[in-house]
Amino acid sequence: MARTSRNMLTILGCGTSTGVPIPTCPCKVCRSRNPKNKRLRASAWLQAEGRSLLIDTGTDLRQQALRAGIPRIDAILYTHPHSDHTHGIDEIRAFNFTQQSAIPAFGNAWTCQELPARFPYIFKPGPVEGGGIPLIELKELDPNAERLEIAGLEVVPLPLQHGSKESVGYRFESVAYVTDCSYIPELSLDRMRGVTTLVLDCIRPRPHRTHLALDQALEFISRVRPRKTYLTHLGHEFDYAEWGPGRKHPLPRGVQLAYDGLRIPI
Repeated sequence: MARTSRNMLTILGCGTSTGVPIPTCPCKVCRSRNPKNKRLRASAWLQAEGRSLLIDTGTDLRQQALRAGIPRIDAILYTHPHSDHTHGIDEIRAFNFTQQSAIPAFGNAWTCQELPARFPYIFKPGPVEGGGIPLIELKELDPNAERLEIAGLEVVPLPLQHGSKESVGYRFESVAYVTDCSYIPELSLDRMRGVTTLVLDCIRPRPHRTHLALDQALEFISRVRPRKTYLTHLGHEFDYAEWGPGRKHPLPRGVQLAYDGLRIPI
């Protein structure tokens, strides 16, 4: 992909599975009026060379698509099949209505096994009564492939460990999007060499069984050495006003919290 000013990765949501604020939670982040502490579920939108790729169909997809003004979707890239990354799948119908075609969706073996089981009315439909179903062509990708061509764009898959399962991150030229992981294998670290911007999973300061915590995230950042890193999939223990260079909780130079609506040039 040649660089143009219109090639962009937009963070549609940078929140963990509950989103932030969490209903009923009285903590200061959940009560914060800072708009950067309002976090929808983690997902992203890639615009490059006139193409439009969606990363995950998260729970808040309708709200995210309206806010970002997504005009069409040429393909969907799934990181993994957990509900906060897939349960906005019915919102794809609106794009089917406009585009008058099915939309290809790509995921690893785990995703391609889980989605038909979770959404049989989409992937194993019988007679439809009502408003119709999303038209999605689910295709299995090989996370170990050096490169993939998705909707005419070159994408580098990044196999990740997410607890006992394998999720997938993606590199687009000089930007890598790596969410929902507890470990990054050497293969993926090698594929991330030379990235200038990294969007990286970091659920909370304390350890977590299936996600990177802050110390682990910073360790991987020190190995990849991007110019900028945006931490994503953030829980309510991260207050945007308090975490960052020169703040109450300093972060290393070039590392900051992501926020919904963040636009990253590709």
